[in-house]
Amino acid sequence: MTLHLTGDTAADTLLSDDPFALLLGMLLDQQIAMETAFAGPAKIRDRIGGLDPSVIAAYDPEKFAAIFKQTPAVHRFPGSMAARVQTLAGVVAQDWNGDAAAIWTEAGPDGAAPDGAEVLRRLKGLPGFGEQKAKIFLALLGKRLGVTAPGWREASAPYGEEGSLRSVADIVDPESLGKVRESKRAAKAAAKEAK
Repeated sequence: MTLHLTGDTAADTLLSDDPFALLLGMLLDQQIAMETAFAGPAKIRDRIGGLDPSVIAAYDPEKFAAIFKQTPAVHRFPGSMAARVQTLAGVVAQDWNGDAAAIWTEAGPDGAAPDGAEVLRRLKGLPGFGEQKAKIFLALLGKRLGVTAPGWREASAPYGEEGSLRSVADIVDPESLGKVRESKRAAKAAAKEAK
């Protein structure tokens, strides 16, 4: 399944085909437009020639930050986000043998495939992934990429709910993007009013 998150076919194809690119896009999705965040992995790949986690982790930090600053910028906070990407790349390289998909597919010590709660636990263990980001990413895996870990909907609640329009996990086209944005605006307004 091809994701439709950036408005750019090549960037969306990369996200659909490369689990590490998708993980990076989710990491970058803060304090900038979602489309810009998820287009970030394609910019990084194009500027350094690939998305190998071990190469990114070992990249000179100043040079990597400079790559983030090139126009168009990868993120509005290039220094801190470049460092976060390198930290995440190091964890994927070291703990998951460079295979981001192993986070949601690799069997546990008992030989069983991970269930939704275990995938959520693994995601929350990644640098830059708190509870909400991990749940949204798990919902994205289940709703858009066919990850079928038992209990993924419950573990990712409320983002895994069928028919919800709460997050990137619910975006399939420009119309659903607009609905998700409106839902987020309404939630923020309600939270502000509740204060």
